[in-house]
Amino acid sequence: MSGARWATFDCYGTLVDWNGGIGGQLERLFGVESAPRLLARYHELEPAVQAEAYRSYREVLTETLVRLAAEQGLAVPEGEEAALARSLPHWPSFPEVPAALEELRARGWRLAILSNTDRDLIAASERQLRVPFDVVVVAQDIGSYKPSHGHWHAFRERVAVAPERHVHVAASLFHDIVPATELGLTSVWINRLGERAGPGAAPTRELPDLRDLADTLDALVPAKEL
Repeated sequence: MSGARWATFDCYGTLVDWNGGIGGQLERLFGVESAPRLLARYHELEPAVQAEAYRSYREVLTETLVRLAAEQGLAVPEGEEAALARSLPHWPSFPEVPAALEELRARGWRLAILSNTDRDLIAASERQLRVPFDVVVVAQDIGSYKPSHGHWHAFRERVAVAPERHVHVAASLFHDIVPATELGLTSVWINRLGERAGPGAAPTRELPDLRDLADTLDALVPAKEL
């Protein structure tokens, strides 16, 4: 398998609409006007919760929502504490993603997911993506969350791939591009939000979405001649 080309992906924010999924629940629970502010704060709180003693991602979603509401002087409606975890299996993929993944498979790329989630939740998201993955590593497997390096170490333990045949693809600078840079990996930053890369983030390429990903990956790692 050492000659294969591997693309590893973050899932939420890269393949599946994470902001849309969380933001939609915040709108439903607390109102449309407050949702953008709450979503921005949610993204600051969740990594802090993940950095504590290990919790399942289902528990992280619930704990972060409860803390967010308490901090903002809001009340989570009774029975809605687990609203984010319940909704996650229904979060849609971005429109271009299934076709882009199919194209990569058609060109011979092996595909893997490295995600901060649980096994049952990622299985639901894989059904949304409608394209099979060869390897899936989730936080539940290893007891840690990105930006820690555990996902990449676990992937390398499972797959004998030469570093020059491996590209990591992700939308999050904090969770993925910075640690990929630390590990010396080739990376493609899917910059859906028009952000600017800060210190420690040095993606090899930057794209606004996955529409041109197959050509970009082929340029980074050409197929070997038979």
